[in-house]
Amino acid sequence: MLVLVAMTTYSFGIWLDQTGNPKIKRALLWGGIAINVLILVAMKYLPFLSENLQSLATFLSIDVQSQPVNVFVAIGVSYYVFQAISYLFDIYLELEKPERHFGYFALYLAFFPKLLQGPIERAGDLIPQLKIKYEFNYDNMRFGMLLFTWGLFKKVVIADRIGLYVDVVYNDVYSFTGLPLLLATYAYAFQIYMDFSGYTDMALGTALMFNINLTQNFNSPYLATSVADFWRRWHITFSRWILDYIFKPLQMQWRNWRNWGTASALVIAFLISGIWHGASWGFVIWGGLHGLYLACSVFYKPYQKKLHKFFGLEKTKSLKIWQIFVTFNLVSFSWVFFRANSLTDAMYILSNMINIFHEFKGIRLLLSSQGEFQLDVLIISILLFFAISTSLKIKNISSIFIKHSLVRWLCYYSLVIYLIFFRVVKQPQFLYFAF
Repeated sequence: MLVLVAMTTYSFGIWLDQTGNPKIKRALLWGGIAINVLILVAMKYLPFLSENLQSLATFLSIDVQSQPVNVFVAIGVSYYVFQAISYLFDIYLELEKPERHFGYFALYLAFFPKLLQGPIERAGDLIPQLKIKYEFNYDNMRFGMLLFTWGLFKKVVIADRIGLYVDVVYNDVYSFTGLPLLLATYAYAFQIYMDFSGYTDMALGTALMFNINLTQNFNSPYLATSVADFWRRWHITFSRWILDYIFKPLQMQWRNWRNWGTASALVIAFLISGIWHGASWGFVIWGGLHGLYLACSVFYKPYQKKLHKFFGLEKTKSLKIWQIFVTFNLVSFSWVFFRANSLTDAMYILSNMINIFHEFKGIRLLLSSQGEFQLDVLIISILLFFAISTSLKIKNISSIFIKHSLVRWLCYYSLVIYLIFFRVVKQPQFLYFAF
C-alpha cells in the first residue's frame, strides 16, 4: 500500500506541475486525492461500511445478503495518506515544487520514525533535510538518545501502568458506578497523552540521531484555556492539516453564511477528524463533539468577553484556572466515546459517573486491582515525571544538559532504573497505532 501511495502521488505531483490548463490541473488534483482516499477506505473502512449498510438494509426490510469483510492491516496508512494529500494540495496551490527524485519522495512518505504515528510532515519541511549528507553530530546524537529515553519512560512506565487501571473499569463498566467511572476517565486522559506524546518524543529523538528535525506535536495540551487552544497544543501537525486542507476551504466556500458558515465548517472538519481516527461511531461522536464545542464558541465568544469585562475577570489568574478546568473536563468528557468499547458502554459511563458520592467501595476495588506495589510505582513514577519536567523548569528536555552534573546524572540513572525494573511488560502497542 505504501508503494502504491508513493508511486501514485509522485506521478500526480509531476503531472500537476507540467500542465498549465486549470481544468486539467483541477481534475488531476482530485484524481490523485480520490485514489489516496480510496486506498484509505479500502484498508480501514470497508468492514465498517459493510456492517452499517447491512444494518440499514435490515432496518428498511430489504433482503441483502453480504459476506463479512475482513479488516486489512496497514500500520500508519492514515498518516502517509494524509501526508500524500497535503503534498498534492501544496503543488496544486504552487506552494511547493514536485520532488523529481522518486527515492527522496518515497523516503519523505516512509521515513520510519514518523511512519507509524506521525508527525504529519509537510514536504517543504522534510525533503530538504533528507537531501543533506549525513555527518555525525554529537549534540544531536546525545539529545536524540535522551529524547528517545524520555519518551520510552512516558510510554512503558507511566502510560502503560495507568492503562492497567483504566482497563479494569472500561473493560467491565457495568461493575462500577459513580466515582470509579469518573476517575478512570480522567486517568485515560493522561494515559493517552503519555502514550502518544511518548511516541512523539521517541520519533523526534530517533530522527534527531540522523540530524532530522521533525515537527513537535504537543505543547502541554491539558493547560489549554479553551477547546480551540487545546487543538493548538494537541496533535499539532494533524490539527494544522485539518485546518489548512478541510476547514479553511470550507469556510471560504461558505463565507456568505458568516458565523453559520464558520460553525458548519468546524463541525464537518472535526467529523472527518473523528472518522480519520477509526471506523466506529465512537470516534465519529468524539470528533462531532469537538466540532460542536468549537462551533458553539463562534457564537458565544463575543458575549464571553463582555461577561469577563463586566465582572472584572479579564486576564485574572482565577479566570485562567477556571478556563483550564472547564476545557479539561470538556475534553475528558469526549474521551469517553474515544475509549469505550461500544456506544452502549459510553452511555452507561456518562449516565452513571455523575453520582460521584455513590460508590467509594468501587474506588478501593479499582486502586487495589493491581496490588499495592503497582500503585506505589505509579505514584512515584508520576512524581518523577513532574520532578524532571517541572521542578527543573524545562520546557525542552535538552535543558537538562546545562544542569549541575549531580542533577543531570541523577535524572539519567532514575530513568534507566525505571525502564529496566519498572516498565509494564504485558501491555498492548501504542494507542495511536490503530489509526
